[in-house]
Amino acid sequence: MVIVTTIRRAAVTLPAAQLGPDNPLPPLLPLDEVHRVDERDRDELPRDMARQTDYEPLRSLLPVRVRDGYERTREPREFDAVVIENDRLRATVLPGLGGRLVSLVQLTTGRELLYRNPVFQPANFALNGAWFSGGVEWNIGATGHTTLSCSPLHAARVPAPDGGEMLRLWEWERLRDLPFQVDLWLPDGSDFLHVGVRVRNPHERPVPTYWWSNIAVPERCRVLAPAEEAWHFGYERRLRRVPVPEYDGTDRTYPPNSTFAADYFYDVPDGRRRWIAALDADGHGLVQTSTDTLRGRKLFVWGTGSGGRRWQNWLTEPGTGGYCEIQAGLARTQLEHVRLDAGGELSWLEAYGPLDTDPEGEWPAVLGAAEDRLETVLPRADVDAAYAAWKPYADTEPGELLATGSGWGALEVLRGGFKLPGTPFDEATLTDAQTPWLQLLRSGLVPEPRRVRPPGETLVAPHWRDMLETAPATPLTEYHLGVAQWHAGDRAQAVRSWERALELAPSLWPLLRCLAVADREAGNHERAADRYEEAFDDLCGERRDDGEQWTAATAALGREALETLLAVGRVAAARGVWERLHPTTRHRGRFRLIEAGLLLAEARPDEALAVFYAGFEVADLREGAETIGRLWARLSDEPLPEGFDFRMRPEG
Repeated sequence: MVIVTTIRRAAVTLPAAQLGPDNPLPPLLPLDEVHRVDERDRDELPRDMARQTDYEPLRSLLPVRVRDGYERTREPREFDAVVIENDRLRATVLPGLGGRLVSLVQLTTGRELLYRNPVFQPANFALNGAWFSGGVEWNIGATGHTTLSCSPLHAARVPAPDGGEMLRLWEWERLRDLPFQVDLWLPDGSDFLHVGVRVRNPHERPVPTYWWSNIAVPERCRVLAPAEEAWHFGYERRLRRVPVPEYDGTDRTYPPNSTFAADYFYDVPDGRRRWIAALDADGHGLVQTSTDTLRGRKLFVWGTGSGGRRWQNWLTEPGTGGYCEIQAGLARTQLEHVRLDAGGELSWLEAYGPLDTDPEGEWPAVLGAAEDRLETVLPRADVDAAYAAWKPYADTEPGELLATGSGWGALEVLRGGFKLPGTPFDEATLTDAQTPWLQLLRSGLVPEPRRVRPPGETLVAPHWRDMLETAPATPLTEYHLGVAQWHAGDRAQAVRSWERALELAPSLWPLLRCLAVADREAGNHERAADRYEEAFDDLCGERRDDGEQWTAATAALGREALETLLAVGRVAAARGVWERLHPTTRHRGRFRLIEAGLLLAEARPDEALAVFYAGFEVADLREGAETIGRLWARLSDEPLPEGFDFRMRPEG
């Protein structure tokens, strides 16, 4: 048999914003994650759903850092890509951006089956900040967009079950310490891209896990899924069961019919085939189906309200059509986590391809016709057979390396001695970020840095915390130990570790900042303000240059100090911090917003309004945040200007 499927390197050029440096301060508190179940709704949930919504939700971003150094200036930039192609489909993957499947083209018609974003513009939607819209995203970790959204994955060629080749993507997910892989291939003559996914738990304890494949499609469509009911979740944070397709007098399977952003988690009955499709008015579009392990299906809409439109425009460029997302996941909703037993694994197969069927008509008839058509073009038994054929190949060692991810997996494999056939985490991938931890592993001590600089990342898993507790108690070791203890919930001991380190530390500001966060969390806001002020003074005295690393540290600490000082009314001290920020930092949108608040606190409301009238863009504005609107309401009785309106829920 002649295999005509090809895998080749390519390049994709997009107008792109730079990611910038990561925030060097350890994220002792999680970003505000909007997907939380209101306590009023818990008693109404099915027992298994209630149990899984309570099962170890994410409490901290550690050991991952926040990625907030991006802005909104875009220039042409070339991204490394891998293209998988047969005579029916062409799939384009960006290994350097979380392995995002950015395009899936039906070659016989020239039709793009996904929403393809014409720009790369990070926005603050991932658990750790930077995220971008478009294509198919492989979401692993915890409720929310993965911390790997804008990070590189390992990628290589691997033999496929049909004798051709697959593209394998793999990485070590750090929030839950789980290795995973995504295998993509196009069987010869197939109209469907096959995607085999495996998540493994190499540890001697159960671990909560999470997976959703998020598929962006043009929003002018009708979304079909085999369900009569759905769980509706909006930004007012209420979870309730609603009928499908019509809810509150409106057919919600047409995304433009919703005014506000919302999730619809379809309640697919047990035993029914798992699939979801988005079809345009002519009945053409994309269908995603899978083996039964991937049980959940969801529609996300931005809504046609001013906030939803503003977010859509924020993520791309003017004139680009809007999008919605159809999704598939391990649980019924994204508010849940699934138990992965010690030494166990979860695996499944997904298929993506074109579907042509009439979306108009009564819901049962439309679903029946769509399911019949899907069974014709891709029988359910064929998906199960493809999964069975793929499983033995999941352990096949990769061939030609096409891209390199992080070195964190290699460090964990060295520490744990894990055997992970099919996903090698080679020692050659270790970088400077892992070097101190490799030395701790091999020698039992944390090396002192050769020059003064902001501390590196802290590893917080129990095994690393144990090593820190037995290492010589240098100031840097105590700093990292305190962060690990904080992550473990032992806040009192974390404070003691940081206070001990202060006695001998050559660099005080990282410790003072940690103690300031602890004070703020304990409700001691005045002492938190004292420590932030002292920390910022120390950093300004210590910073060696205006390079990227020190500028990022000054901006991150300055922002926290300003917000804390203003909260307790120390306006003059806040102005002192502001004046010592780098000029480029003061011109960033986030800091222009802080400046407006500072001017208002100084009883200069006209100058604060002038900041708004001059215009600014807060590049890292958080999903669901209403900070701008609240400040505007303190300054003016006029409606919030459209350019600042990011509200994603009804008033009140």
